[in-house]
Amino acid sequence: MTYAHWLQDFETEAERRRQREDPPWDRGAKLHPDVAKSIQRFQVGEAGDGANLIAKAAGDDTYFAAVKLFVAEEQNHARMLAELLAAAKVPTLTSHWSDTVFVKLRRALGLRLELMVLLIAEVVALRYYRALRDGAGDPLAAQVAARILADEERHVPFHCHRLENAFRATSKPLKAVRFGAWRALLLGVAITVAADHGAALRRLGAGRLVFVADVLTAFEAALARIRGVHPKPPYVPRRARPRGLF
Repeated sequence: MTYAHWLQDFETEAERRRQREDPPWDRGAKLHPDVAKSIQRFQVGEAGDGANLIAKAAGDDTYFAAVKLFVAEEQNHARMLAELLAAAKVPTLTSHWSDTVFVKLRRALGLRLELMVLLIAEVVALRYYRALRDGAGDPLAAQVAARILADEERHVPFHCHRLENAFRATSKPLKAVRFGAWRALLLGVAITVAADHGAALRRLGAGRLVFVADVLTAFEAALARIRGVHPKPPYVPRRARPRGLF
C-alpha cells in the first residue's frame, strides 16, 4: 500500500464513523472495580492530542493527512472509553504515570523512534482490547472494545508501513542491533502492563504470562512486516470486527 491508499482507508473509516450510531450509553454498564480501574488508565493513554506526532509527520502531505486522521481515531477511542466509564458511573483520570513516561519518551525522539515507541503501545492495545471484548461480561464494554480493536488492527500495519520505509536503508547488522533493543523495550513494557493491570487481566480471563506471550507474538508479526517479510496469515485476533455493526 502507498500512503495514498492509507489516506483513503482512514477517510473511508472516518465517513463510516460519522454515519454509525454510537453504542447505547444510556443502557449503562457494569464493570468489575479492577476492570474499571484498568480502563481508566487506558483511557488516559488514548486521550493525547497527537500534536507532536502530527508536527513530525509534516513534509509529506499525504502521510501528514493520514496521521491526522489516525490521531482523530485515537481521540475517538478516548471519547468512547470515557463514555463507557460514565455509563458505569466511574470517573476518568486526569493523568497516570505510565502515560506520562510514554509521552515524554515519544516527544524527545524523532519520527522514526516515536513510531517505534508508539508501535509498542499499539501491539499492547491489540491484546488488551481483545481481552476486554471477550472477558468483560458486559455488552457495552464488549462493543466499545470491539470497535477500538478493529481500529488498532489497521493502525499496526499503517505504522509498520512507515517504519518499513524508514529502515530500508539500514544495514542488516545495525538493524539487528536496533531490533534487539526494541524487543527488549517491548518486553519491559509488556511485563510492566501485565503487572500493573494484573488483577483486571485475571478478571478478563487473560493471565499475565499469556498476555505477555501474546503481545510478543503480535510484535514479532509487526517486525516481520517492517523487514518486508509479511506474515501469512497476519496476527488478527478472532472476531476482529464487532458483530452486527457493519
